[in-house]
Amino acid sequence: MSQAENRPSNFIRQIIDADLASGKHEQVHTRFPPEPNGHLHIGHAKSICLNFGLAQDYQGTCNLRFDDTNPEKEEQEFVDGIKSNIHWLGFEWDGEVRHSSDYFDRLHGYAVELIEKGLAYVCELSSDEIREYRGNLKEPGRNSPYRERSVEENLELFAKMKAGEIAEGKACLRAKIDMASSFMCMRDPVIYRIKFAEHHQTGNRWCIYPMYDFTHCISDAIEGISHSLCTLEFQDNRRLYDWVLDNISIECHPRQYEFSRLNLEYTVMSKRKLTQLVSEDLVEGWDDPRMPTISGMRRRGYPAASIRDFCQRIGVTKQENTIEMSLLEACVRDELNHNAPRAMSVLEPVRIVIENYDQDKVEMLTAPNHPSNEAMGSREIPFTREIFIDRADFREEANKKYKRLVLNKEVRLRYGYVVKATRVDKNEAGEIETIYCEYDPQTLGQDPADGRKVKGVIHWVSASHGVPAEIRSYDRLFKVPNPAAEDDFKTCMNPESLVLHPHAVVEPMLAEATPEQAYQFEREGYFCRDNKHLDRLVFNRTVGLRDSWAKVENKG
Repeated sequence: MSQAENRPSNFIRQIIDADLASGKHEQVHTRFPPEPNGHLHIGHAKSICLNFGLAQDYQGTCNLRFDDTNPEKEEQEFVDGIKSNIHWLGFEWDGEVRHSSDYFDRLHGYAVELIEKGLAYVCELSSDEIREYRGNLKEPGRNSPYRERSVEENLELFAKMKAGEIAEGKACLRAKIDMASSFMCMRDPVIYRIKFAEHHQTGNRWCIYPMYDFTHCISDAIEGISHSLCTLEFQDNRRLYDWVLDNISIECHPRQYEFSRLNLEYTVMSKRKLTQLVSEDLVEGWDDPRMPTISGMRRRGYPAASIRDFCQRIGVTKQENTIEMSLLEACVRDELNHNAPRAMSVLEPVRIVIENYDQDKVEMLTAPNHPSNEAMGSREIPFTREIFIDRADFREEANKKYKRLVLNKEVRLRYGYVVKATRVDKNEAGEIETIYCEYDPQTLGQDPADGRKVKGVIHWVSASHGVPAEIRSYDRLFKVPNPAAEDDFKTCMNPESLVLHPHAVVEPMLAEATPEQAYQFEREGYFCRDNKHLDRLVFNRTVGLRDSWAKVENKG
């Protein structure tokens, strides 16, 4: 049984199966065609997983082609970032990276062909006038006054456009289709415009650039794409896709298929809104771990496998919907629960002095790296007279439901001894600075000999061996499931989306943690070392141990 047969089916797979069975196609050939004008987000990850995943499952090929027809907004930085994102997600494109700009000569030739067939004309209306002439959904458009120019005049003017003899914005090339069409994209769309801008691939060779709708279908045809997959907002544009290929002398005619884009709760996916967050310094940057960008999720510690799993779970349909953030987080937890080694950290430390423990003694306690995977081995943790516990793990008084350390009561230290709190020292503000304890030396790895029941277990780190670290607890960026629906999406940002713990202490072995290495900090959640601030030890919380939003959402 092939990989494709093992996967849940969807309407695209059914189409592919039928095409292969009928002999329409002998091989699946897809492509991922991003515009290098920004950073990819989780919605792009869905498209990456779909296009590259189909090629893998059907033993086909998938191209990476940059739609680089707008030089003013494109940068090499984005090209490099997109390539890195794809590799990180676990995919490899077929052959060399391709660019729409690789086909500029052929695209120009096809534009000339349309002019010669009387199917394209040079229009001198301004962009505002073109918009006005186009009409609306209730009223048909009006023909441009330049629509009936002769083939010879159009060829001459288009040549002048190419030669840089016409100013930017003073002319464009439009397809001659139908100004009364019920589909706005068919009302004589612009297919070439003038832009005196240096291109990151072709330099200053061109001053006219093709539009996306003209470029995309021809690029697909040149590359022999079998199934051209895009999101539903391009559904109407399929008519233009087909019209262009039907009217030029090219043999291959791919078919476009549309699927629903990914909408995710508690975030925004609009490039404009994401840019606002960055430009107004509401986040740290495009790779801020709260952003839905692939680079942000990577920095936060989301494993690539969990994103692939998420994209498979949500499936491929034509129905627009919004996916619950809890599903993505569940995929992350599932992956990390199996693969993340365990460690101990103290986010808000308070000192404990074990008064009956030898002041100079350092005892190495053994702890498994994973509770259910012996193959991951074990580690040695130094235990000393002075340790740190989390401030939230001690109370002077508490009811029976509190299972941590209470004054004059006992608790077990994880992998260690049972200790009893006897007294505390406080500063002038009344805050506890030191907790004094006694330990039972007979309780290492076993219950107290006299049958005392100790219910609570807390984590700790040696005060003399622990390593200082900054821990960043990240949460959802917005307080509401659909921030894009608000009048001002920025007003519903979650003030608790980032909580800093600048004085945290972690196990000594974490000093050697590599960037993006995942750990479960026991009782705290899943964390990874930050891949950006390498001058110091910074850990980012990837996700909590359980869905803390479930109760809030159920109440809401």
